Amino acid sequence: QVQLRESGGGLVQAGGSLRLSCAASGRAFIVYNMGWVRQAPGKEREFVAAISRSAISEIYAESVKGRFTISRDNAKNTVYLQMNSLKPEDTAVYYCAAGRVVGATLEYDYWGQGAQVTVSS
Repeated sequence: QVQLRESGGGLVQAGGSLRLSCAASGRAFIVYNMGWVRQAPGKEREFVAAISRSAISEIYAESVKGRFTISRDNAKNTVYLQMNSLKPEDTAVYYCAAGRVVGATLEYDYWGQGAQVTVSS
């Protein structure tokens, strides 16, 4: 069992930046691939980014590529999502997720409670 807790969400103007953090507790953090998934009002959940267990590989949705960066610190059991050049269409609840799946997927085993990100125009 892994517990995930996101922090760092908030309100930002278009063009601004935010960094989300996700702290994990419970089972060994390093055994899991980590991802970020978002859900905008009235829309389905959407894959954003993922990072492998040892941080060797990363993958991004086309809509955020070049603007968002995922990273992890296995010593701190934490994964991050640095979001730059934010756009109003990035407004969503952002979820941290952990699992053994790889690639651009929504098939994670564990989920955080979500962090609201709102980008004003």
